[in-house]
Amino acid sequence: MLDKSKVGHQFGTFTTDVEKGRLAFFAKAIGETNPVYTDESAARDAGFARIPAPPTFAMALDMQAPEFLPVLDLLGMDIGRVLHGSQEFDYLGQIYAGDRITITSKIKDIFDKKGGALEFVVMENEYTNQDNDVVCRARQTLVYRNA
Repeated sequence: MLDKSKVGHQFGTFTTDVEKGRLAFFAKAIGETNPVYTDESAARDAGFARIPAPPTFAMALDMQAPEFLPVLDLLGMDIGRVLHGSQEFDYLGQIYAGDRITITSKIKDIFDKKGGALEFVVMENEYTNQDNDVVCRARQTLVYRNA
């Protein structure tokens, strides 16, 4: 069983830059063709200050962390028994090309189902820009198979 006393544990923060090339690449990868995600004048014409990040881009920022899923080591989880169960985003502002985003991650909950055969780890990430504005919160649930 996973150590439920780790609920509330906050991992080290890290900061990464949002580059317009990464935004264009991400937009292409998700099949987004709206020019606001690749062209500065189209973004301005649409009312954006700069090129905005496409929806769900915040998760791509997570990949810049110094360690991939540090929760695995903290809880002693075998990655071969982990599934990505869900992810949701609350957009509180806009992430733009040129932003410097600081990401803070913590364990929000750990619970089990099916008599402990499945355990769930709920993580929450907060994304704060260079102006100290929280622009996004994301929650993801990892499913851990014990059987």
